[in-house]
Formats: sequence, C-alpha cells, structure tokens
Amino acid sequence: MPDETPDPSEAPDVLADDEGDPDDLPPEPVVDEAERLTRLAREAVDRDEAAAYRVDRDERLADHDYTARVREDETRDVLVLHPEEWVEGGEIRTERVEEIDRGIEVPLSGPGEGDDWAEIDGYNRDIVADVREAHDEDHAANVAALADFMGNHYAKPIHDATADELTEFLTEYYPRNAWPTAAQRDIVEKSVRVAFSVADERCPLAE
Repeated sequence: MPDETPDPSEAPDVLADDEGDPDDLPPEPVVDEAERLTRLAREAVDRDEAAAYRVDRDERLADHDYTARVREDETRDVLVLHPEEWVEGGEIRTERVEEIDRGIEVPLSGPGEGDDWAEIDGYNRDIVADVREAHDEDHAANVAALADFMGNHYAKPIHDATADELTEFLTEYYPRNAWPTAAQRDIVEKSVRVAFSVADERCPLAE
C-alpha cells in the first residue's frame, strides 16, 4: 500500500512556537521525546521493549491528538507526526489534510544522522550522571537538557558540540524547552562548562 504521508518538502521540521506555525502543534519537548522513543524502539533488540517504547510515544502524542508513523524512503527514514484526524482505517485520508503545516517530520537516518544514536544517548546520559555525582542536581538538570538537545537535534555526543551549537542551546533551546528553575537558569552557562570539565574536555564557548 503506498504511503500517502504528505511530501516532506511541504511540511516543516520546525515546531509549535515558531512564528507563522499553527499554535496547536505538540510542544517541542513532546516532539523531542517522540523522536527519542522512536529511536530507542528502532535500536531495541527485544520486541516487547520496542513495543513499550512505541506505546509510550503514542500515548504522549495522543494527549495532543497526534499520531506517528515512520516513512521509509530510499535515502532516509523519517518520523512523521500528524493529527489523528488525518487517519481513517489506518490510512492517511488526503482530503482531510487541509493544513499541511500541521505535519512534523524528523529525519531518523540519512546524511548527517548518527546510526549509533542509542550509544550517543547513553554516553550523554553518563555525562549527566557524572555531573550529578560531582556537582549538584541543578547542574545535572541543565546538562540533561543539553543531552536532549545534542542527541535529538544533532545526534552528537555533548563533547562534540561546536561553539555555535552551544550558543543555540543557551539562547534558543534552553529558554524555550528546558523549563528551568530560577537557580538553574542562573547557572546554565556554567553547567555547560561543567559538562566538559567532568570529562577533561575543552569547552568551545568563549571565556
């Protein structure tokens, strides 16, 4: 059966609160978690474990009246998130797709995507644990947000982040998506440096 998911060139990879986007999209943290759970399901060896990840993902999306499917193309696999109302009998009903920009597409493979995402995510979570042990929970919470950002947006270990990527995290991703406390917000730049220091790596942020 052909996949009738709307063409990726017509649907944004960007999320709910960008200017001009519909205001009923799932929030970016939900989209990030849907991507993370999808990757974990794809990497899982055990069928029950993979199914549990997908159920968790689908329940989170259902809270926003969205559903998910993975479209497999010749060049890349894409996670497609779209309103449940687009589907009937397990198929996309194209006549119901009135607002194409309510679809969200996240590449899962292809150029620039890490095939070893689970290993990268595990490494980044180890950094969070090291920060928690060596410092405190506020720094650990900030580094956990950095791990989410680097894993989900760049499929890279924290210590491979460039100065531009860290600046994007601090100025764009963190204020919009991390939901920090005042104490965490005050120390976030230091937390980034702490993430590098626990592994004796040089932080590319300017002093």
